[in-house]
Amino acid sequence: MHDIRFIREFPELFDKLLTDRNQERASSLILGLDKVHRQTLTDLQSFQSQRNAHAKAFGEAKRNGESTDVIASEGETLKQKIAVFEEQSKEQEKELHDILSAIPNVAASDVPVGKDETGNAEVLRWGIPKEFSFTPKHHYELGEALGLMDFATATKLSGARFVLLKGALSRLERSLAQFMLDTHTSEFGYTEISPPLLVNDSAMFSTGQLPKFEHDSFLTSHNHWLIPTSEVSLTNMVAGDILSELQLPIRVTASTPCFRAEAGAAGRDTRGMIRNHQFTKVELVSITTPEQSEAEHERLTSAAESILKKLNLPYRKMLLSTGDMGFCAKKTYDLEVWLPGPQDFREISSCSNCGDFQARRMNARYRTHDGKIHFVHTLNGSGLAVGRTLIAVLENYQEADGSITIPEILRPYTGFDRIEA
Repeated sequence: MHDIRFIREFPELFDKLLTDRNQERASSLILGLDKVHRQTLTDLQSFQSQRNAHAKAFGEAKRNGESTDVIASEGETLKQKIAVFEEQSKEQEKELHDILSAIPNVAASDVPVGKDETGNAEVLRWGIPKEFSFTPKHHYELGEALGLMDFATATKLSGARFVLLKGALSRLERSLAQFMLDTHTSEFGYTEISPPLLVNDSAMFSTGQLPKFEHDSFLTSHNHWLIPTSEVSLTNMVAGDILSELQLPIRVTASTPCFRAEAGAAGRDTRGMIRNHQFTKVELVSITTPEQSEAEHERLTSAAESILKKLNLPYRKMLLSTGDMGFCAKKTYDLEVWLPGPQDFREISSCSNCGDFQARRMNARYRTHDGKIHFVHTLNGSGLAVGRTLIAVLENYQEADGSITIPEILRPYTGFDRIEA
């Protein structure tokens, strides 16, 4: 959500920041509505003052035994006008709110300007892709050959874009999530949370899923939403709160199923586990002050990177352009893991600093030592997407005979060092 005071003060800058994000200029429309709304409020306050004066005059006339007919008639007229202006004010406020709610966050000054992913900037590469003495297989070829990745049964149960993991692969998925949580809690100080998987409209709105991504989410018949990411639950833990500055930063993590309709992904990644309706993800969320949010962004991203390094999975770190960032983000790093099957990098984590954009939507604030109140800054990132990490392990640790060697750091979790047919 944008600060209307910033738009009033810097309309040209606001429009430039929007065009950088491939959005239409909006300051003229917003300020026009804002002007009308403020005039309505001024008129409303004037009528309310007149009503109060008439109420006082009515009381005095009645005490003095004077006629109150004219005053009563004028008071009734004012009452009707006030009702009209109150309704107009509500409608104007809603219209302004709806417009502001549909505009994405503006980018930080160091974000590259671009139309789409082609404008992204590579920040670093880590690790050297393994050279195979054979043609490496895709994860779905490996999983099906092992008899442990079943798409046919999942389709029978639920339709397309679902998978059923069995035996050692199911255990590997669980082990990866536990390993990630242990790392983030013990090494980076995140508090593990077991959050609700069903949330209300307000929670979805606060983190930017509504109204823009309504068709990418699942709504139950009881008017709850299945979370598309535990970012929704974790970030909304501070919704409506006024925190003490001493409580910040707040760092929380969770491993949950996530549910996405993938309405905009028709024809993309139709084979395998890359883009399913249900998947497991370990999420990282930080709540902090504006002064610390940039450093917290680097810290959160490094926590996600540490998982890839510990698993010895080659990856690259991308700074997303203005045209490729998510709706709420002001700056985003994508971590893309190397997959030997397609011989390409694929996103495995997206780490974003949202500034005060989400905080304004959820009215999450903090009080400084001198008593002043400010909006918090919110950050989130995948630490990591568990299903895609499983894919990366399968493809990077595959052997010529189709077996999978388990990374050494995972063996205490899995209880085995190899997966064979």
